[in-house]
Amino acid sequence: MAEIDFEKELRRAVDTGKAEFGYRTSEKSMLLGKGKMLVTSAGLPARQKEKLSHVAGLSGIPVYDSDKSALKLGSICGKPFPVTAMVVLEPGKSKILAAAAPKKQ
Repeated sequence: MAEIDFEKELRRAVDTGKAEFGYRTSEKSMLLGKGKMLVTSAGLPARQKEKLSHVAGLSGIPVYDSDKSALKLGSICGKPFPVTAMVVLEPGKSKILAAAAPKKQ
């Protein structure tokens, strides 16, 4: 399978699909069973990352741990604010969900 350009696909998912941003918003969405994928930044504190990963696991949502900072992740998404965590609700025309497939076990 060809390597997926995560940054490009993430931007396409935000532009053509639906996504929610922020730690608390992401947690609430996943608890309600919404979401196809969780994306976390490198700057998210370990305790919060563990909690979001746990909730995602309970909801069966794949997690992508980005090595990008929150500011860089926000920039990739075209947002004027840092993004520590986000949930992709609808991927739109992107292939973002394939990026988390290898990490899923």
